[in-house]
Amino acid sequence: MILDGTDDLTCDDFLGGRLRIWQPRKGYRAGVDPVLLGASIAAKPGQSVLELGCGVGVASLCLAARVPGVSVTGVEVQPHYADLARRNARENSAAFHVITADLRALPHEVRQQRFDHVIMNPPYFDRLAGTASDDGGRDIALGGGTPLTDWLDIGARRVGPKGYLTIIQRIARLPEVLSALEGRLGSIVVLPISGRERRAPELFLLRARQEGRAAFSLLSPLTMHAGERHTGDKDNYLPEINDILRNGAGLPIAP
Repeated sequence: MILDGTDDLTCDDFLGGRLRIWQPRKGYRAGVDPVLLGASIAAKPGQSVLELGCGVGVASLCLAARVPGVSVTGVEVQPHYADLARRNARENSAAFHVITADLRALPHEVRQQRFDHVIMNPPYFDRLAGTASDDGGRDIALGGGTPLTDWLDIGARRVGPKGYLTIIQRIARLPEVLSALEGRLGSIVVLPISGRERRAPELFLLRARQEGRAAFSLLSPLTMHAGERHTGDKDNYLPEINDILRNGAGLPIAP
């Protein structure tokens, strides 16, 4: 961790040091979830990707590090986070274009495009059902002011022919996501994510396809840690999870 001359920023290693990411010391800080999101995108060189709510850019930068030649655009409503995403793109030599905008008022350049992949890690909590955080950046990241249904509607509109939308979200909101996508996108695949063996999933990754016609698929849960409970000071990630987090491996989502 390196300080940027003040106490308000840290520079943290991701993908075992392949990426160095500046982010606020206080407020919302990216963790494992955007890394999993970036790992799950089956993008190919030359394809286009749009991330809605990119924050400091972790998901997009992880994807760009794994798939050279992919073209990634990020949209972030908070100017400070957008500026950090641009800095992170520049210092990691990534082809990542960041736009400061509210996703409900996308600029003309984005509204005129459709993308091979649209990805998102929306706020996990319904603002109307919770208490706001004292930190503005953290509050927007975790609760936000845009309903989840709007995220999905806007994202679906930007998915190109045969393209994909991928989201990571709390398992409690899976019914809401499925309802919002009904009749919009198909070939839906859901990968539940569980912290440990014999624990109920807390998160899920969902992939849906424009014009997809395959049947709905619910995969076996992805388990993050070895053992049924935490012991010692280590994270005890399973080997396949460690490979994603430390080495930038992909996370295939397939029936």
